[in-house]
Amino acid sequence: MSPLTSPRTHRFVSVDVLTTSYRIVGKTMVSNTGAIGMINTPTSSFMEIHDARLARIHMPTKLADHFETIRLAKERLYLISLSRAEDLGPQAIARGGYAQTRRHAVFMTAQNYEMEGEIEWQGRFDFSIMMKDGTSNFIPLYDAKINGIIIPTLKIDSPAVLFNRNQIDLFALLKRRHTEE
Repeated sequence: MSPLTSPRTHRFVSVDVLTTSYRIVGKTMVSNTGAIGMINTPTSSFMEIHDARLARIHMPTKLADHFETIRLAKERLYLISLSRAEDLGPQAIARGGYAQTRRHAVFMTAQNYEMEGEIEWQGRFDFSIMMKDGTSNFIPLYDAKINGIIIPTLKIDSPAVLFNRNQIDLFALLKRRHTEE
């Protein structure tokens, strides 16, 4: 059987998705490229979430609705939290190559959310390249802590998050944070 005719392996992964107004918990279907391949594919601008439980952002733990399947526009998503870092996909895809990488602790904000975690980067860190070059709009953030800005009860700790670089308002390297003396 040739690679073109062999069936691709598909599986569900658990996701916790944040939009401007909703938190959605459910499962999404990924192939062998994992969540990063699914969300960054240029052939689709939407994603499906199965067994989707919706909560309004101002009440993030109260169930507002439950659907068998929902569809979301990828460009409007802020982040996708995964329960396992392995669900991102193969390291070559998640890291963008085979070169040695370093982790950089970062702090970011989007419209309603603060994010802290680590970004993997090859060589010297370059903010402008990360935010504007390439075709991947969703970038992995490891050991992530997400907090609601307006709604402080919204908290997510995750081994891996995919954040939408087009939704980032503020970015800082934590090693450059001033410490009070």
